[in-house]
Amino acid sequence: MPERRCAVTRAEDGNTVRIAGPAAGPPFTRAVLDVAGAVLTWPVLGPRGLPTAEIHDVGQAQQWLWAVYGERTAAAVDAVASGAPAAEPTLPEQPTALAESAARLALGHWAARWWPTSHLDGIPALEPDVLGLELAALTHECQQLLDESGELEGTDLLEEHLAGLDPLIRWRQSAAPPRQLDRVLRLIDDAADNAGLDGAALRHLRSALEQDHRPTATPLDVAELFVRQQEFALAAGDLRTANGRVVARGSGTNDWCRCPPGFVDAAEEAVSWTAYARGAARRIEVEVVADIAAPVGGVHLAAEVHVDGGPPNRVPLVRRDDVWTGRADLDIPASTTPSIEVGVLLPGFDPGPGADDRAAREAVRALARHRLGLAAAPHDGDAAHPDPFLAEIAAAAAVEEDF
Repeated sequence: MPERRCAVTRAEDGNTVRIAGPAAGPPFTRAVLDVAGAVLTWPVLGPRGLPTAEIHDVGQAQQWLWAVYGERTAAAVDAVASGAPAAEPTLPEQPTALAESAARLALGHWAARWWPTSHLDGIPALEPDVLGLELAALTHECQQLLDESGELEGTDLLEEHLAGLDPLIRWRQSAAPPRQLDRVLRLIDDAADNAGLDGAALRHLRSALEQDHRPTATPLDVAELFVRQQEFALAAGDLRTANGRVVARGSGTNDWCRCPPGFVDAAEEAVSWTAYARGAARRIEVEVVADIAAPVGGVHLAAEVHVDGGPPNRVPLVRRDDVWTGRADLDIPASTTPSIEVGVLLPGFDPGPGADDRAAREAVRALARHRLGLAAAPHDGDAAHPDPFLAEIAAAAAVEEDF
């Protein structure tokens, strides 16, 4: 097997050392992990081997560098930080246990932020408490990588998602629990003990782990195990209320980077618009399919409307049932058929429109479908297909019922 090498270089600012890794695309295709003294990045759509590293504190990073990249890379980073020329050290032939756990933790954080939940595309949401608890377990497993703030984040995740603990305990006692479930629960117990956490849910967990693990013979309906906080169904009927003649209609751009997760259905056709003529006046009405977790009140999205390439017009959107809707008058000459472009954003969050990433968004949807397919199938332990997240297994079980 030929040696694998990586480039270790010093950035132009003189303070950052970079370990080159696989190229990454738009923000929603990157799995990112903040670790002690560095930021690690993996491409979600590419091979998940060793990550790219941007190291801003080499002293802190030395606590984990050797365990992720190997001793030669750790030494090369130290040398380059001291002013030596760029180096190309040899990488380990196989990822270390810590590197694999770190990649899984980063992917889990990516799923919490970018999982393409879509009723229109048939991609179910991941149960947040189930994913949050597994992330807390993985954070504890990766504590060698983390500084104090990273460890506190794991404790916060555990406290925030304790409501999902009892269903996981019952899942463990079923006839065929996921093989990683017992390990996840033991990591949660250890993490809670280290953080000094207590409470009824954690005492129940410790009691269950102390007992002999004797699965019941009764099959468990995983789809019913996790109580959904909200029901989701597409709104029925025509919500357009404008009177007048339709002069144009179309689909808008659903750029995932322009609003937080949980606001908009991730389907490409989630944004639609219709332009009406009312005498000489023109009005546009925008509809955006809401995500299952979209807030009902207090926060309002906006549509950004460009007419014939002109400056943007902001159209406030409010949630009505399972859609965000809004309308506004447009300054369009009555004698023309305009070219209209519509996007959706959250004011104050929006970083601005980026490149046309439709192909990357479709690739993420394909990845989610692929992972759900693996989660629904019997798992044989093939290293090429690591265990799906518990939340993916639960979501795959709920696909037929919910979709």
